[in-house]
Amino acid sequence: MRPTAAFPLLPVLLTTALAATTLTACGNGSGSDPDTVRVSFKQSTDNSIKVMDGFLADITKQFEKKYPGKKVELVPIKAPDSEYYTKLQQMLRSPKTAPDLVYEDTFLINSDITSGYLRPLDPYLDKWPDWKQFIGTARTAAKAEDGKTYGVPDGTDTRGLWFDKGIFKKAGLPANWQPKTWDDVLAAARTIRKKVPGVTPLNVYTGKPAGEAATMQTFEMLLYGTGDGTTDPLYDRSAKKWIAGSQGFKDALRFVETVYREKLGPDVSDALDPNIQTIVAGELLPKGKLGIALDGSWLPQAWLKGSGHEWPQWSSELGLAYMPTQHGQAPGKVSMSGGWTWAIPSKAGNPDLAFDFIRTMQTKANAEKWYITNSGIAVRDDVARDPSYTSAQPGIKFFTGLVSSTHYRPAYPAYPKVSTAIQEAMEGVTTGDMSVDKAASGYDDALKDATDNQVVKK
Repeated sequence: MRPTAAFPLLPVLLTTALAATTLTACGNGSGSDPDTVRVSFKQSTDNSIKVMDGFLADITKQFEKKYPGKKVELVPIKAPDSEYYTKLQQMLRSPKTAPDLVYEDTFLINSDITSGYLRPLDPYLDKWPDWKQFIGTARTAAKAEDGKTYGVPDGTDTRGLWFDKGIFKKAGLPANWQPKTWDDVLAAARTIRKKVPGVTPLNVYTGKPAGEAATMQTFEMLLYGTGDGTTDPLYDRSAKKWIAGSQGFKDALRFVETVYREKLGPDVSDALDPNIQTIVAGELLPKGKLGIALDGSWLPQAWLKGSGHEWPQWSSELGLAYMPTQHGQAPGKVSMSGGWTWAIPSKAGNPDLAFDFIRTMQTKANAEKWYITNSGIAVRDDVARDPSYTSAQPGIKFFTGLVSSTHYRPAYPAYPKVSTAIQEAMEGVTTGDMSVDKAASGYDDALKDATDNQVVKK
């Protein structure tokens, strides 16, 4: 879901390490060489953004030094989010293509667990002292309904409102802006549209091309800000059923509809571009073309030295505000959290080597380096307490502070299909092809199909 950005490694190291890898998902399978661990990961569609490439190149060097005679083969999958998940699942189905280690979004991992694509890691975790350093929510992020753990998280994230102080000044809006309601957000966007022509007032991701970014960074940030904040508006955990027909669902759709009907957001064709996340982080925000962005804690990674979108002054030119609840009701603000994990496929040929690679990645020093460079939120207690982490980058304190009011997706096996149904409803109101009521009704029907009718009306 989140893009990647530059990692400050020596160019020679990066070039050498990547030249030695296979850059496609083809090959003879992970078990073809007992001394080689094949590591698959999501590569940015922006050729100038290589934070993951650089990080893994560094870990590869450490690993091969620590384990003489062992080799690492990096297998990048270069694709937008929605295509990445499809390509990854295709690889996991066969021993001939399954890597030894894969990068799994927490929203998809339970689906892959249910499909039998991943192996439980408990035998490894039980013998790994560092596992105790991971915070509780992170430890359960990749735990399945069978009680077993299938992935090691490499960080989490939170979400809020980024705004351009220069655009706000031109619009007569305050530099310390903090909206209290959804109407406040829309009012600011309308003011920008009126007083600062030539810029996009507000970006909220929408539709199927944006994939999970539309679902989580927009829709769920809205949906979880409805109601009283004490119950999950998407999934009834006590009944173990998905929620349909809610007023909160329609209200969230209506917000999206308003943004695009009133031309407060990007042109619809741009909003439905699969590369919209790259466009927002790499072009619109750095070039002063976007007033407000409902987005994630990781954005600064796109502006680091070597990214191709260097923007060292971003912290003085952008402001941060939390996303308010719908009417300002308690707790007043909302955030969503997710993250990615490293998992071992069930058809991996070298699972022991794969976990050795995880342990190399997840030393305290390497984990801290990754959190800082990736603009991530630490999931290790020892790193979260380290002043070198908390003071490493502007915004870390703000986004870490949102953890207390954050929510996690009900990432059960049906969730990917539920997410797609949400995206379709969003796309319908974005293009104007559907009314809010029609889109919500279509979602309810799709929800029944996606969950084998495990639905409750509210």
